[in-house]
Amino acid sequence: MTNKALDNTGLILIGHGSKLPHNQENLEKLAEILRAQSAFKLVEIAFMIRNTPTIPEAIDTIAKNGVTKIVLVPVFLAAGVHTTQEIPELIEVKDKQSQLTQRGIQLFYGEPIGADQCLAVILEEKALKAIGNDWQHRHARFKGSPIETYPATSTKIYEQSMKLIHPEIQDVLNKAPKNQIPIIERVVHTTADPEFAKLLVISEQAVEAGVSAIKAGAKIITDTKMIKAGIHEARIQRFGGEILTYIDDPRASKAATDESITRSTAAVRLAVADNADNAIFLIGNAPTAAFELAEQVKQGKIKPALIIAVPVGYVGAAESKEAIAQLNVPYMITRGKKGSSTIAVAIFNALLAMAEANP
Repeated sequence: MTNKALDNTGLILIGHGSKLPHNQENLEKLAEILRAQSAFKLVEIAFMIRNTPTIPEAIDTIAKNGVTKIVLVPVFLAAGVHTTQEIPELIEVKDKQSQLTQRGIQLFYGEPIGADQCLAVILEEKALKAIGNDWQHRHARFKGSPIETYPATSTKIYEQSMKLIHPEIQDVLNKAPKNQIPIIERVVHTTADPEFAKLLVISEQAVEAGVSAIKAGAKIITDTKMIKAGIHEARIQRFGGEILTYIDDPRASKAATDESITRSTAAVRLAVADNADNAIFLIGNAPTAAFELAEQVKQGKIKPALIIAVPVGYVGAAESKEAIAQLNVPYMITRGKKGSSTIAVAIFNALLAMAEANP
């Protein structure tokens, strides 16, 4: 990442300052990562209040080290009073610029972080990690930092996991069609439970139907926000698709109250009303959603491209999945009471990887 044009440029990361130590520690860690890149001659930190060095102090420190440019970047999420008024005043742009110009140094002031795509990827990774889903860093890789080695480490962990998993499910894999194996592997890896290799039921042509629907830009309809959070929406959008969840739609809440039904039932009805033909349905939580979807299909009101129904629970979960299995629609289910939203995500992400591998 070395850039000779920046050899004489210093960077200052500006934080707010806090009486707690974490603010300063995080800012220093960011500076350390950037120092390792060798893009800037110097990288320093500075604070608006409480902590040191102050912004003028950091400018003076860098100016003494033979730079010709100093860039100051506020480490704030969005523009506001701090970034548009207070920090420029603390920098004393006019006075400082005049003094520095006499010494052949230019001063630049950058923008806050903002709604950057890289930040969105990081937030997505945090969400996936929180729900225990497979994840790894996909944003910029940093030379000489631990982040650079993480994907390789993650890959090694996954490969080692597969070596441990395969002997436990080899009998199932030997009988499974080749295109179902990645799905079985991912579900077992996600749950750390080999029993799911036997509980997972994939109908004939279900894999092909799911991959084709993804590549055709189909709607992806989920019964929970957790499932939606576990899917990389940008990857879906590349195919022209979108992910929809109706569970929090005010219309679902109203219908649930007015008609004495569950919100999950109402959400399925909304999806059907919004034209969900050829969509992929992902149900990982609510048996009532699976029951309602099965009923809507039987009545001829909708024909999904694929139904992935893996709701969990002691009441109705097993029966709802069997109702899906009786339909003339491609499906993937887990038999019995076991299931979860994370399994629905694992199955779909395996299909998505297949679609991307054969665009």
